[in-house]
Amino acid sequence: MSPERRVYLLVGAAALAAAAVTVGATALTADRPEPTRSRGLRAGAPPLVLDLGVRVDTEARALRDAQRLYARGLRKQAGGAFARYSSPEARLGLALARWPEGTLTGLEALARELPGSALVRLHEGFALFWARRDTQAQAAWRAAVRVQPDSASAVRAGDLLHPKLAPGLPTFVPTFRPPPGFARLSPPRQLALLAARAGRPDARAKILYGVALQRLGRPLSARRQYQAAAELAPADAEAQAAAAVGLFTKAAPARAFARLGPLTRRFPQAATVRFHLGLLLLWLGQIEEARAQLRAAASRDPSGPIGRAARTFLGRLPSG
Repeated sequence: MSPERRVYLLVGAAALAAAAVTVGATALTADRPEPTRSRGLRAGAPPLVLDLGVRVDTEARALRDAQRLYARGLRKQAGGAFARYSSPEARLGLALARWPEGTLTGLEALARELPGSALVRLHEGFALFWARRDTQAQAAWRAAVRVQPDSASAVRAGDLLHPKLAPGLPTFVPTFRPPPGFARLSPPRQLALLAARAGRPDARAKILYGVALQRLGRPLSARRQYQAAAELAPADAEAQAAAAVGLFTKAAPARAFARLGPLTRRFPQAATVRFHLGLLLLWLGQIEEARAQLRAAASRDPSGPIGRAARTFLGRLPSG
């Protein structure tokens, strides 16, 4: 598969994966292809991937509805919904809904107005890619990572800059659950509760908050929580493994492996270490090495949560 084809497919995957970073956001669907309007443009329209986090206010709900209209190819209706608001997210959505008339001009204006917005840079890259200006698209995605690295948009831009790796970033899998009653709370209250608990000298609370931050696309904030947990619990394999997973980046994955690998010797019977080593190997596409680590995790925790997670992954891997 050519590099261009990989990027094209990954752009679509970015839209499909967008809602997974929030606690309760609605999943998106890919754009339906339309006939190419101009020989200079790719078919269809660029994806729209808003980053609304755990917001549940009136505008956020309206913008998610408009985003769904856009994903269904109903761009005129989506544009009408976006036009009711003046936030950067709404203005970005309106610019995309008008594709291709004035889209790039509008996004470039937004980028000048909001130079620190990875969301704007990500979509500027999408529009440039659809306009077949691939080199400029890559530059826009690099800018998204540079200006706001602790954001879901930067994570998605990283996917596009490293199309050979799995989308997103590996998320730590804890063996323990959130506090009782957590599932009955709204997403904002869930996040607030986890943040409050993480303010205590409690390694598990910091890990749970770190997991939530990872799912929200805030890898640097998650990394800080995992590192704090590791410092609080230096003899705990789970806290140490979380700190290692938090170091993973697509630009420099070796940092995470340098910390996680030695843990297999320090905690030889810890299923969580083997599992997360396998998880990181999967992200790099090293299937056989990952399979061996996942099997080791399953054998060390045959009836526990890590063992079950390992067997789930093993069941989805190609036979070999």
